[in-house]
Amino acid sequence: MDGDLWDLLAARRHVGLRRLLAPGPDDAALARILEAAAHAPDHGLLRPWRFVLVPQTRRDDLGTVFEEALAARDPAADDAARAAARAKAQHAPCLLVAILVDDPATPIPGTEKLVSLGCAVQNMLLAAQALGHASGLASGSALESPGMRHMLGLNAHERAICFIGFGTAGAMKPPRPRPQPAQFFSSL
Repeated sequence: MDGDLWDLLAARRHVGLRRLLAPGPDDAALARILEAAAHAPDHGLLRPWRFVLVPQTRRDDLGTVFEEALAARDPAADDAARAAARAKAQHAPCLLVAILVDDPATPIPGTEKLVSLGCAVQNMLLAAQALGHASGLASGSALESPGMRHMLGLNAHERAICFIGFGTAGAMKPPRPRPQPAQFFSSL
């Protein structure tokens, strides 16, 4: 196997969205990153996923959704907690939402569709790394909120799975120990 791939895999790190700084990918780089998603396994050619960009012009709207989701979970949340929830929307210069499209009318199981989405996301993370951009994922209960569903225009059979941030790493953590294959592989 090509050494470049091994180097790319070893170099990829999760960077928390709040540590992703400008610049993020330009339009051409983002197009390449999205192109990488299209190479994910896709049984039945369903494309059981899609991605939504949250541009800077909509970050305040996202912050409102985060604050409303916090208030629904914790009506006693103070002003500082509400401000922190709103501020999360400003993290990462390029922010996408990964959406699972799980149409029950298709014969492919939902778990297989979720695996396809995961492969698409990993392809995007590796493409970003190859283009010199850092990346990170984030989730949270706000993804399930009615406000988020409305903002993203989700259909009944769609689910927001995670945020994907791209940018420049403000600080890189040292590499974490990776498990050896013997720790997760066996044979019958």
